[in-house]
Amino acid sequence: MSRVSEIMETMEYGPSVEDSTAVRDWLAQRESFGHFIGGAFTDGGASFETRDPATGEILARIAQGSEADVTAAVAAARAAQPGWAALSGTERARHLYALARHVQKRERFLSVLEVLDNGKPIREARDIDVPLVARHFYHHAGWAELRDSQFPGHAPLGVCGQIIPWNFPLLMLAWKIAPALAAGNTVVLKPAEYTSLTALAFAEICQEIGLPAGVVNIVTGDGATGAALVASDVDKIAFTGSTEVGRGIARALAGTGRRLTLELGGKSPFVVMEDADLDAAVEGVVDSIWFNQGQVCCAGSRILVAEAVAPRFEDLLHARMARLRVGAPLDKSTDLGAIVDPVQKDRILSICQAAVKAGAELVGGQPQEGCFIAPGYLRNIAPANPGMAQEIFGPIATLSTFRTADEAIELANATRYGLAGSVWSESATVATDLAARIKAGVIWINGANMFDAAAPFGGMRDSGHGREGGHAGMLDYLTGPAIAPPARTVPKPPAAGAPRIDRTAKLYIGGAQKRPDGGAMYAVPGGLAPQGSRKDIRNAVEAAAKAGKWAAMGGHARAQVLYFIAENFAARRNEFAARTSPAEVEAALARAFHYAAWADKFDGRTVQAKPGHLVTVIPEPLGIIGITCPNGQPLAGFLSLVLPAIAMGNAVVAIPAEGDPLPVMDLCQVFDTSDLPGGVVNVVTGAGAELSPHLAAHEEVAAFWHAGAAGDLAAIDQAAGGTVTPVWSIPPRDWTGLQAQGESFLHHATRQKTIWLPYGALPAGSGGAAY
Repeated sequence: MSRVSEIMETMEYGPSVEDSTAVRDWLAQRESFGHFIGGAFTDGGASFETRDPATGEILARIAQGSEADVTAAVAAARAAQPGWAALSGTERARHLYALARHVQKRERFLSVLEVLDNGKPIREARDIDVPLVARHFYHHAGWAELRDSQFPGHAPLGVCGQIIPWNFPLLMLAWKIAPALAAGNTVVLKPAEYTSLTALAFAEICQEIGLPAGVVNIVTGDGATGAALVASDVDKIAFTGSTEVGRGIARALAGTGRRLTLELGGKSPFVVMEDADLDAAVEGVVDSIWFNQGQVCCAGSRILVAEAVAPRFEDLLHARMARLRVGAPLDKSTDLGAIVDPVQKDRILSICQAAVKAGAELVGGQPQEGCFIAPGYLRNIAPANPGMAQEIFGPIATLSTFRTADEAIELANATRYGLAGSVWSESATVATDLAARIKAGVIWINGANMFDAAAPFGGMRDSGHGREGGHAGMLDYLTGPAIAPPARTVPKPPAAGAPRIDRTAKLYIGGAQKRPDGGAMYAVPGGLAPQGSRKDIRNAVEAAAKAGKWAAMGGHARAQVLYFIAENFAARRNEFAARTSPAEVEAALARAFHYAAWADKFDGRTVQAKPGHLVTVIPEPLGIIGITCPNGQPLAGFLSLVLPAIAMGNAVVAIPAEGDPLPVMDLCQVFDTSDLPGGVVNVVTGAGAELSPHLAAHEEVAAFWHAGAAGDLAAIDQAAGGTVTPVWSIPPRDWTGLQAQGESFLHHATRQKTIWLPYGALPAGSGGAAY
């Protein structure tokens, strides 16, 4: 028998296994599960086994969804949607509140079921995942009540198809279902093939609370089932998963006009500055990448440490890693549970082997019997190493060093991903500066992997687009006020005796007039316009990329430039009126004043999330926005799109009205005399059908706005899908009317960045995972 002194020295834990009897009885009673469609479970059919990854034990048989199953589920959701949307906000809120309460009542059952199906430690499922599930339904019960007052004129989208991964099965379900229902939509959800059981248990909860039949439908199955859902008659797809699958979904939806939210992979930086609390930072590594087996897309898997403290940090990291307990997930003493499936384990090991072959050194990270891998990290790893470039999605981090803050930012942003990041420093000034400069949708300061229903979550670049949670998440499940179609107008012929204006225009790139590549021209009213080429598009994007100081000027300085543009434009109003119309000129002037006013007033918000943390949601510019302008009302249409984009700090590459671009080319002279920095606005004239796909496909273009010909949308969506670039298809409207301006343009010109900043005297260890 060990002595007390020996136990205190080793700090060994005895087994403390969570009782799984209730869950196993539940599984034994059912043995197999059908789909949940129209408020009831379907009978059998084709099925597959789901197993406990820790033991290999068969837990149940799950129905393999077919195209017919998906069609039936979508039909049930479509039939239920009008009645659900017609309920008052209070009535929908009561249903969401009931879901939250029943999740709480069954939280121990759901936690154990999640562990058996997924392999994560019981402490994570019990203390983090399930409480956050309840939190999401409580939070969105509030949004259901407040929807009409906080989102006036907005309406639900209709039926939403939702596809979730296996790493947070029940939490991802709540992230997607709660806002969709609060907004008045109905849903068809496809859980991950490996981890469907908690979704099916949630379906039983829907029955228990009397949720109207068809409001929530769950169809289980593999990737073919997900593909059938993407191809079905839904109004939106919300997908969380790999970047490659996300690209495929974006291309599959090309030209359909359906809404799309993508939350994809990540390779998040974990930056440790010289003045950081190293012990706390090491615990942050445990919370971020080891506690959950690294099976989380926002894990801080790229550890970047200041060179001056790297040896001490690595000593602490290695010592802490050696004490982590890998074992049975239901044991409360376990730190790392099982990898979800042998296929995933093999993938993790193959990436590690490739990284070592390329010159990295693997510390720890050895495979163990069954679906287990010990925690580890890759050191002495080059930026181009496969272990640094690929998302490992396992308990393996990388460790690199830097010397200066600028070098830390360069390394942090040296990835196509942009989901999250973590910064560790005892200086609030240093930490917030780095947080602002890291290209990611969520930044945690002196913490990691904190989530809340009030705090928007989502990424940029290859990590996807759209937000889940909070105000921004609700907007992604609503459609804006209806747009009145423009009245059909017949061009008025020039007055008899009116002077003919013959001129040859040039492209406007980098603040200068330039001849088009190849010199091709085409006839337009009043002269000749250059036919831009793919090379001209590349040159324009390159010029826009060099205009970064525009965003750094701040809203007040940008407002002054917009007012100056309006002033100089007004001085030439008669000239432009002769080319277009007085109404169009007055509308264009109004746009300049409108967005000058908004430039320093489109604010973020501080949300009530985890106590002891200031959680700020900041609207930041996207970067470079590609724009195809409407063919009618060339001047008003151009300024109605370009001005909100640049007011928020973006640079633009615009393709003006193909049939009449010369008024816009004359407008570029106004930009030249109004202190607008070169490269902020770039104009490439020519055939939109030819130019817009090249612009949408460019890797440096962060978003694409299409107000041109409807027939061009499919090609634009296909091109943008390769770079996971969001495309906003803008319905036709009267570009001189009030529906051509407003906050919706500003929302599309910005992305929400969520920064978590701890304050006060926090308890030890509180900087890690939430709840």
